[in-house]
Amino acid sequence: MTTNAYTQIFSSLFPFWDKLPAHEQELLYKSTLPVNYKKGQIIHDGTECTGMILVQKGCLRAYMLSDEGKEVTLYRLRDGNICMLSASCVLQSITFDVFIEAEEASEALLINGKVFADMAERNAPMKIYALETAVGRFSNVMWIMQQILFMSLDKRLALYLLEESAVNNSDTIKATHDQIARHLGSAREVISRMLKYFTAEGIIQSARGEIKILDKSRLELLSK
Repeated sequence: MTTNAYTQIFSSLFPFWDKLPAHEQELLYKSTLPVNYKKGQIIHDGTECTGMILVQKGCLRAYMLSDEGKEVTLYRLRDGNICMLSASCVLQSITFDVFIEAEEASEALLINGKVFADMAERNAPMKIYALETAVGRFSNVMWIMQQILFMSLDKRLALYLLEESAVNNSDTIKATHDQIARHLGSAREVISRMLKYFTAEGIIQSARGEIKILDKSRLELLSK
């Protein structure tokens, strides 16, 4: 990728970019690599500082994993999103493990976390950006925790289907029962029973690997 291409991306992404001296802008260029991830590839397992990931194309999923192997999706990263929680060397106060996988074949830029952290110590606007970005993601995490602790599964499932429909601008959601269970931190059998109930009520139509919303108004009522 050319320097001009990096400049366009960084200047639009980082509010501190124009405040950096030219030699530090150059250092960030040299510390950034274009990467490609295969669908299903585990990108970050929480054991080391992978770096900051800027998604250019595709979709990455950040999730937590219990000791029993149960997954709960925290948030997804799509085009133009950046993941700060994969760079523990930038935010050393992160003490819990976040896993990141490529939910789709994806293209991204990987910024060296150690270099960014060292630069942030010299540049207050960079440090503020890193903290604000992390706080934004923690808001997503707290919303997920609130759902798990205080919402019934039928409501969470309804919310999931509505959100997926809105993101993809389609009433057909491409997902298996196992994928939905992993996303919601539930068992596949439980999700299958709930989807069977939704189907019997005429709210959705379920086929192998996809779910079609038939009655969005009913789904919205369930989500409230």
